[in-house]
Amino acid sequence: MAAAASELLTGWCLFGLALLAILIFCWVYVRKYQSRRESEVISTITAIFALAVALISSALLPVDIFLVSYMKNQNGTFKDWADANVSRQIEDTVLYGYYTLYSIILFCVFLWIPFVYFYYEEKEEDDGNTCSQVKTALKYTLGFITICAVLLLIGAFVPLNIPNKKNSTEWEKVKLLFEEFGSSHGLTALSFSISSLTVIGMLAAITYTAYGMSALPLNLIKGTTSAAYERLENTEDIEEVEQHLLRIKSKCRDGRPLSSRDRRTVQQLEERLRTLRRRERHLESIEKSWWTKFCEAIRPLKVVWGVFFIIVALLFTVSLFLSNLDKALHSAGFDSGFIILGTNLTNPLNMLLPVLQTVFPLDYILITTIVMYFIFTSMAGIRNMGIWFFWIRLYKIRRGKTRPQALLFLCMILLLIVLHTSYMIYSLAPQYVMYGSQKYLVQSNKTTDGQPKNVTFVSKECDADAPEDQCIVTRTYLFLHKFWFFSAAYYFGNWAFIAVFLIGLIVSCCKGKKSVIEGEVDEDDSDMSDDELSVYYR
Repeated sequence: MAAAASELLTGWCLFGLALLAILIFCWVYVRKYQSRRESEVISTITAIFALAVALISSALLPVDIFLVSYMKNQNGTFKDWADANVSRQIEDTVLYGYYTLYSIILFCVFLWIPFVYFYYEEKEEDDGNTCSQVKTALKYTLGFITICAVLLLIGAFVPLNIPNKKNSTEWEKVKLLFEEFGSSHGLTALSFSISSLTVIGMLAAITYTAYGMSALPLNLIKGTTSAAYERLENTEDIEEVEQHLLRIKSKCRDGRPLSSRDRRTVQQLEERLRTLRRRERHLESIEKSWWTKFCEAIRPLKVVWGVFFIIVALLFTVSLFLSNLDKALHSAGFDSGFIILGTNLTNPLNMLLPVLQTVFPLDYILITTIVMYFIFTSMAGIRNMGIWFFWIRLYKIRRGKTRPQALLFLCMILLLIVLHTSYMIYSLAPQYVMYGSQKYLVQSNKTTDGQPKNVTFVSKECDADAPEDQCIVTRTYLFLHKFWFFSAAYYFGNWAFIAVFLIGLIVSCCKGKKSVIEGEVDEDDSDMSDDELSVYYR
């Protein structure tokens, strides 16, 4: 008992340290990218909180797998303390942990983030009455709340399996709907809403994560161009633009006015010259900064990390392809959501995890690494591409210059991507996500000359054929397959994810090195924005 209490205390201490680390990372990340001139307390707190919720939610899957595995010994027997009541309590705790965090995500996506976004938009247009800004923000947020309410109602009152009774009256059908709603305590409604958001998260993962998985490692391997070389090229460009300006302005020395075409050219050249001079100031600051020297010193380490990340990305993609191919060949098809129990075609990740299970906790380290890699490549994809609405670019994510609205969008996208992460991991290693490292006992009858000699028990890894009372299914698996039509959408989304990753890999390979000040100087920037980045290059 004392040992169990000690393990519980250690677990809570580790959880507290992990939570503190997540909050510190979120604060540093948001402060690094937000604009100093446009920063607001409420938008900063919202972004930090939403990002923290996304990271904490991504950690639920490894915790869920660990808990169901920890209740059993390596020989397939349950531990002394893991009786039926304790197992049920642990399962319920994990399930309510999911619903709590997912409820917070619903609150952020449909209420808090939209309200803060519209409040800030209204504040930019009118610095007047705060009350009117709040009213306007609430008016626009009401639309998001309506969408959330519709999703909850659909999930609550549209049961998956309605008994087909020809003699049942309309009132009996309505009564059945309310009985099912009451029996599930509204959890099915929440599950439907989260699954709907997960489909949106799937689209975001296809757009940003698939590209980030190829762009991040290749950018680390290729590195950036030299600040000194870029500065030399920039100086030559400045001289060329100045000479061009002088040639045009020399036409009016005798008092003749410039033509409209020449005036437009002069205006464009002057804007170009201002941009080049801002680039000159940035390049000079970067060339002298200690951070640049430090990055040059750890350049070999960046290459190693880039190679490691590209290996993980290829492992991820090959495993996803084989898993989807397995579903295409052996599942019951669209009507079943392409769901299969167990695996018929093995993949590298499914082969690697059983090997790592023999040495605790290597399998949990691997699954946690994949989850965090998924999150950080999503961040990289959003940072490189910016925030888009179809073909319209809404915002850019730039260090020290990101507007509050862009940060709120970034956090909302990450929240949606995190919801899709669990299904992606399940697609990679379905059996492991279902049962973790659990084993169960199988009776083996040894015979001599056709007569039973003795009865022995051997341990076997849990699978779909295992007895329900011997293997505990993770709450993640039960949550993922509540609605078959969402599973079918995820299946097709996986094929799109693979295609976008391969396209992004080809594009990233063909592109040259990034500029050392990539995305930090644009023609629409003001000269005041130079002060925001100076703090990073001192």
